[in-house]
Amino acid sequence: QVQLVESGGGLVQAGGSLRLSCATSSVMFRLSTMAWYRQAPGKQRELVAAISTAGVPDYAESVKGRFTISRDNAKNTVYLQMNSLKPEDTAVYSCNLRKIVPPRDSYWGQGTQVTVSS
Repeated sequence: QVQLVESGGGLVQAGGSLRLSCATSSVMFRLSTMAWYRQAPGKQRELVAAISTAGVPDYAESVKGRFTISRDNAKNTVYLQMNSLKPEDTAVYSCNLRKIVPPRDSYWGQGTQVTVSS
């Protein structure tokens, strides 16, 4: 069973920054696409950012230019640097690991709350 442990959430004022981390002990980290999703109250979960095994990032339009996803394969950790935060970024942020080799299993972290006050 793959465990993902997130940290770094909290309360921040609009315009502020936070950095989320997601760590795993799984040796499959290097063979997995990593992603951050978020879910705000009353809304569907949405993809925020993803990063391939080669380190190529992809972002939702709403966070482009403000958020940066990165990965450290030596530490089995993925990060999400969030700058210029807005109240609409308030959500529970969850880390996802998806293996690129069969079986292409997907695993989720427990989620971390990010609250941006206006």
